[in-house]
Amino acid sequence: MIRREEILSLEYLKKTEFTGCHQGMRYRLEGADRDGGEKKLLCTVWPEPFSYSRTADEEKAREEFGFDEDGIVEAIAWMNDRLISEKDRWEHAGDNWD
Repeated sequence: MIRREEILSLEYLKKTEFTGCHQGMRYRLEGADRDGGEKKLLCTVWPEPFSYSRTADEEKAREEFGFDEDGIVEAIAWMNDRLISEKDRWEHAGDNWD
């Protein structure tokens, strides 16, 4: 399971994106400005082995959260839910090396 201490601070996310991987699932957290100046935390997950830019959009799942500490915790819970609900997808992610 992904834990809060594995994700860098909100101050870091204000400046740039954070990427990581866990058990075949890659993830990316980043700030996203929305209409009206509201900032959101955008969380994207996709299967290994390729980077964010080398993975087709249809292979990615995205969700938005509040850009605060609660949003980070909610994003982690969402990613962990994806880890469990799509376990076979992540376990076979290494099969994508062709």
